[in-house]
Amino acid sequence: MIDIVIEGAGRNALSTVVLSSLKEALAAAGDRPVLLRGAGGCFSAGLNLKEVASLDQPAMERFLGLLEETFEALYLHPAPVVALVEGHAIAGGAVLALCCDWRVSASDEKARLGLNEVALGLQFPPKIWGIVNVRLPSTARERVLLGAGLHSPAEALALGLVDEVTAEPEARARAVLATLAGHPRQAYAATKRAMRAATVALSEEARVAFVAEVVPRWVSDEVRARMLAVLKR
Repeated sequence: MIDIVIEGAGRNALSTVVLSSLKEALAAAGDRPVLLRGAGGCFSAGLNLKEVASLDQPAMERFLGLLEETFEALYLHPAPVVALVEGHAIAGGAVLALCCDWRVSASDEKARLGLNEVALGLQFPPKIWGIVNVRLPSTARERVLLGAGLHSPAEALALGLVDEVTAEPEARARAVLATLAGHPRQAYAATKRAMRAATVALSEEARVAFVAEVVPRWVSDEVRARMLAVLKR
């Protein structure tokens, strides 16, 4: 078992550097079980908006491609992956947690968890949408995605964003990981891939539509203004 730590400026915001580091760490993990956690008592506050707001369309296409590749690698990691969610898990940070097999959150009422992309005018890239769509319970999906709110850990538990909330999150996360890692490795990996591979399979038609429709929205003046407004808060 290994720990992979999300570490970056702005409460572990997901920059090109952070995403590349995470992708490399997952590759290096091979078939070992992973505990995913954030540095400094925060899981991840989402994308690095300062970087994202500065990107032109070709750079944005590359960035979103890296984002999808990293999330896909986490989602399809063959061994068990448990998210230890301390502090905030917002937008891309919450999606990272959803990519994991199990999510244990600290019972910190100051922490906020949620998917607020719609409030920023953003649309998920197709592979990430596939993950979010299957990981969120159908009964809560519209409230979480269209409401675009941020929730306390207790609310996040009720909405299916996390699986457990506890005052001892690290001990519990490690215990869950040990239990999952105790299953036969080959059966676990094969079953996980059978359940998940189709979710992130992307047709060429969908890829073309992504480049033509989604990427331009991410570099639009409206979205850039909303990102910059968040940075000024």
